[in-house]
Amino acid sequence: MTTPRYYVTTPIYYVNAQPHIGHAYTTLACDMLARFKRLDGFDVKFLTGTDEHGQKVATSARAAGIDPQRFTDRVSRNFRDLAEFMACSNDDFIRTTEARHKTSVQALWARLVDAGDIYLGAYAGWYATRDEAFYTESELEKRPDGTYVAKASGAEVEWVEEPSYFFRLSAWQDRLLAFYEANPDFILPKTRRNEVVSFVQGGLQDLSVSRTALDWGISVPGDDAHVVYVWLDALTNYITAVGFPDTDGDYARYWPADVHMVGKDILRFHAVYWPAFLMAAGLRPPRRVFAHGWWTNESQKISKSLGNTIDPIKLIETYGLDQVRYFLLREVPFGNDGDFSHAAMVHRINGDLANDFGNLAQRVLSMIHKNCDKMVPSPGAMTEDDRALLDAAAGAKARMGAAIDVQAFHEALEHLWNVVRAANAYVDRQAPWALRKTDPDRMRTVLYVLAETLRHLAILAQPVMPDSAGRMLDLLAVAEDSRDFACLDAGHALCAGLPLPKPEGVFPRYVDPEAEDA
Repeated sequence: MTTPRYYVTTPIYYVNAQPHIGHAYTTLACDMLARFKRLDGFDVKFLTGTDEHGQKVATSARAAGIDPQRFTDRVSRNFRDLAEFMACSNDDFIRTTEARHKTSVQALWARLVDAGDIYLGAYAGWYATRDEAFYTESELEKRPDGTYVAKASGAEVEWVEEPSYFFRLSAWQDRLLAFYEANPDFILPKTRRNEVVSFVQGGLQDLSVSRTALDWGISVPGDDAHVVYVWLDALTNYITAVGFPDTDGDYARYWPADVHMVGKDILRFHAVYWPAFLMAAGLRPPRRVFAHGWWTNESQKISKSLGNTIDPIKLIETYGLDQVRYFLLREVPFGNDGDFSHAAMVHRINGDLANDFGNLAQRVLSMIHKNCDKMVPSPGAMTEDDRALLDAAAGAKARMGAAIDVQAFHEALEHLWNVVRAANAYVDRQAPWALRKTDPDRMRTVLYVLAETLRHLAILAQPVMPDSAGRMLDLLAVAEDSRDFACLDAGHALCAGLPLPKPEGVFPRYVDPEAEDA
């Protein structure tokens, strides 16, 4: 039987600034997806990395007083460190300054030339260095001082005139619309799909795909006066990482990518330009582009000028890694904009994690430790209530998987918490502390049902909270090789008589330092 494969990517992050919560959010979403699929038996490739060419990088390096390569070496390291700090399980970290990537970009360019979709002309129009994007007159607004900015991003634009190679994007309008029609889930969420379709229906202009005004980039094959436009360069990373231009091996195994996860601000590049480039080159487009929303900070737009950027490392140092991972993927429907607030974070930590899940595990394992000789108890005959809880636990993986497959991470976690809540309600109904005196055999059955439910919950929590879920599985004495989703069956159920370690808390409550001092 062939092992199913799954390829998920973050956008590669632009290295002209430090990592922030948006970078952490996208990478974390991909990590949860990758971990879930691995536990479900998939051969997963999870890619992240850094986009290191273009005018913004050259300008930032100049401002720092160092050459662009040294600048990108330093800043790229920050993004790699963040992924490691967040315990992300990426299989590859790509940099667009690598030799393998130059080979890939130039091979893609050659394919586009051979297809007749690239021609030499001259560009005259508006360019936003901050966005590394060209804009039409209709996409701009004039400021009181007479300068222009892009409506979508607020980035200042300048008039640029230079020789340029163009990609015949205008020729791909009908073919892109036909592709969207044939693949309705290519762009998610649906609201973003509607935006892209509307944009393409409005007409496409040929796209400038080279620059002569800078030399920090990949040279156009056969014309060193031009460098490849940074977005054609950057997007190619997704096929570079699977071995292109070799179309055997990893490329044949993993391409097309199952999900490109991106912020909504770069959706057009991924959902319009990228599939057009690929189809023009005779290559298959990705299966999906998912555009998530942005975060605000205590209801304020995040910006450097306001000084309210959120450093993900400080966030983790304050609240804990698994707590931050859980909050970011649970608090907001994935795809929507979200607001970070200290109060919301503490509510999730103390409510969902400490009170609901943590207290459930602590109560159950402590009762087993005290009343069942520190071993998994032996169950008796099951009641309808027992079977209902075990069935809910057994069915959670399928419900979570259906949500994960459309990147509804918040829904997946809600399915998990439905079982947590059901288990807490079962504890209250069955009152094992009272059964200890009146019916010890029934108490042992109830505690067994709860321990087995905890085993399911901990296995399913691994993709979002790998460390905490791992510690809970340790407390249940579940072997390291019995923690994937194939073990969510009766054949791997907890064995009566299995010795259990002394219970420990897994999810501590958050106490404000000021309150602690008081």
